[in-house]
Amino acid sequence: MASYRGHLTLSAPLGAAYGALALTRPDPDWGTAILAGTLTTVGGLLPDLDSDSGVPVRELFGLMATIAAVFLFHPLREAGLTIEQTLAVLILSYFFLRYVVSAGFKIVTVHRGMFHSIPAMLISGMVVYLAYPSPDFRLKLFLGGGVALGYLSHLVLDEIYAYDFNGIKIKANQFAGTALKFGSPSWAATLLTYAALIGLGYLAFNDVPTWAREPGRWLASLRSTPT
Repeated sequence: MASYRGHLTLSAPLGAAYGALALTRPDPDWGTAILAGTLTTVGGLLPDLDSDSGVPVRELFGLMATIAAVFLFHPLREAGLTIEQTLAVLILSYFFLRYVVSAGFKIVTVHRGMFHSIPAMLISGMVVYLAYPSPDFRLKLFLGGGVALGYLSHLVLDEIYAYDFNGIKIKANQFAGTALKFGSPSWAATLLTYAALIGLGYLAFNDVPTWAREPGRWLASLRSTPT
């Protein structure tokens, strides 16, 4: 496995290049470019959330909790909550993700288990696609694709290098294996991952506009300007 710095060194320029694609649209948006680049960079670090290492993992969960709070702000306001109630929910959600979810995550995951897999990569992209508060299908797909691309860069880099989260050589545990995998020796982890993949896939499919399900209309869509 590559080190934390190694993954960041790859995912950051990859994110910059991917985000720059938003500037090639007829109506370039620098906000979308920066957001997509950031999500791609974060995606390149996500697989190491299952690491037992200290500071970098805490930083990743802190960053994820912050991003989740930002995504929740608009939906909560649209639901009719006051600004004070919205801020209270955001604070609670941040601490819940930052400490409760992170603690539980460390208990149920194994480093380089199913979290280092192709299904997990697809799940990461679909979570962002479904969670992003926008009616623009193409924007959501672009942002979700950025996270999945960053995630894939991490898996590929782990296939090339044999170092752990902090750059130290280690011996693989019983559930470790290739990073570009579709299953693991742990049947429970594999089944749980595919259950999440199928469930999120169903939700994502139902969220896709009817016109987007017709391949013949994709070219016309790409030529149009997003709303």
